[in-house]
Amino acid sequence: VYCHCSQCRKQSGHFYAATNVADTDISIEGTESITWYGASAFARRGFCKACGSVLFWKAMDQDYISVMAGSFDKPTALKGECHIFVGDKGDYYSIDDGLPQFEKSTPSIPVAE
Repeated sequence: VYCHCSQCRKQSGHFYAATNVADTDISIEGTESITWYGASAFARRGFCKACGSVLFWKAMDQDYISVMAGSFDKPTALKGECHIFVGDKGDYYSIDDGLPQFEKSTPSIPVAE
């Protein structure tokens, strides 16, 4: 998933890419090295205490967590599925990859299986 919302753009310097994983399918090790902060009234973001790398985005009312694609060290075989919040995207780039685009979010955001 590619998110173009203003909050993600300001945090990352551009839009972000993430893979969504069901809460029941993920185990996070090293939680003592992760800091969470309330990004909004409905979501929080997790980042590394040591280097500040953004690692996660978690909506309070969803049963999945978004893991930032750039946080993986090895080739991932991840592929983009859609663009969300394109109504907020920066005016300095175009989206021309043929993937579905949503003005805001969508209830059918893909979750990895």
